[in-house]
Amino acid sequence: MLTLALLFIPAFFGLMMFLSSDLSKKLAWVGSLLNAAVAIGAAVAVSYGKTEMLEFDGGNIAPLGAHFALSINATSILMVLLNACLLPFIVHVASKHEMRNESAFLSLILFMSSAMMGAFLANDSFLFYICYEAALVPIYFIILQWSTAENKSKIVLKFFVYTLFASLFMLFSLLYVRQFADSFLISDMIAAGSKLSQHEQVWVFAGFFIAFAVKIPIFPFHTWQPNTYKAAPTAGTMLLAAVMLKMATYGLLRITMPMVPAGAANADWAMWLCVISIIYASFVALNQTSFKLLIAYSSIAHVGMIALGILANGNTAYEGALIEMVSHGAIAVGLFFIADMIESRVGHDHFNKLGGLREKHPAFAFLFFVIVMASVALPVTSGFVGEFLLLQSVGSHNIVMALLAGLTVVFGAVYMLRAFQSTMLGKHNTELAFAEMTASEKMVLTILVIITIAIGVYPGMLLDVVHKGLQLTGI
Repeated sequence: MLTLALLFIPAFFGLMMFLSSDLSKKLAWVGSLLNAAVAIGAAVAVSYGKTEMLEFDGGNIAPLGAHFALSINATSILMVLLNACLLPFIVHVASKHEMRNESAFLSLILFMSSAMMGAFLANDSFLFYICYEAALVPIYFIILQWSTAENKSKIVLKFFVYTLFASLFMLFSLLYVRQFADSFLISDMIAAGSKLSQHEQVWVFAGFFIAFAVKIPIFPFHTWQPNTYKAAPTAGTMLLAAVMLKMATYGLLRITMPMVPAGAANADWAMWLCVISIIYASFVALNQTSFKLLIAYSSIAHVGMIALGILANGNTAYEGALIEMVSHGAIAVGLFFIADMIESRVGHDHFNKLGGLREKHPAFAFLFFVIVMASVALPVTSGFVGEFLLLQSVGSHNIVMALLAGLTVVFGAVYMLRAFQSTMLGKHNTELAFAEMTASEKMVLTILVIITIAIGVYPGMLLDVVHKGLQLTGI
């Protein structure tokens, strides 16, 4: 079964690394590449209608009243691909730095990927909740044990408590709907939730939204995020920004919107929070000089746009959200990879202290520029496709919201181009020792550039898989 393989391959190889620490890098590479291959195989299976390979039901988890039910469907297939296919890049970043207890670090990365995969594969709402929470544990220890930030204990405690407490609102919402459902299976919960009164649906929606708004994050629930992104090792930050927060937008799209449609239809308050979050994060990003913090606030704006589009509802929003989630994941990995390259060479990530790198590193400047252009949604890049579809959907719902949210494109161009110019253009600092890109760094950035351009030029390669999944499963 492809679903079981996707769930257990990273967990199995993570466990093997504890037992064979000398082979940790090789095991991490094999596990991540094998999982990516299986995910691509799953996408092919969806395309060819091999439904028997996409479902698994292991029966009841008796003490919890949940089903160990997994499925790959139209909504989850791109998230499965995103998680599995970005894992080799994250493993590469993690393994290129010498660090203490490397096998434990790499194994935690694979365990976290497995937990997130479980959330994307879960066909049971309580199983989704379990995996959603389980992903917190590896990243907690990754930051606590391998961060170099002086106040890392305080940062990681705030992150853990914020997200754990917020998830209780989702749990309460699930338990309330479960009273009227035959089981925790998502299909049963959707059937039961959609029959609740409008008043009940509004409160259930609010519970889900608060839980997801902290993880995304949405203003004013965002305060844990910038310092956590800054403090985490680069591989951990990639996991957080590229994949982990997508569990929240995925949960909003897959569970909340269909479960309580009347609550979602009366959620303009949540949409306005997303608009405020987009504008706020964009303004704060304008004042950053740390590249990591700049990307962190940029991420709040971009993912706020995804949440806003999802809440606007409709087929266009559905497609735009899925494309933008994949696009943002690839771009975030690219930007944090560049930040890591800079920090590992000069000892900091403050782009206002650099300058003129293009003079001696034109290849790096070109690859950096393309990823920046994707981040600011330039046409023919992946960023443009997703944001265009999302803004179109938001505009159909409320043109004022669309105009205000669309300002993120303008602000994004300002702060991202300023960071690029400060790093690459201007007078070259002759005292700055900046080593040439290694062959592996060139390969990583080139692959990410190809992905962003390919999706921008032909988004149909992803949407065709989604449409085929809808024909097969209807979800």
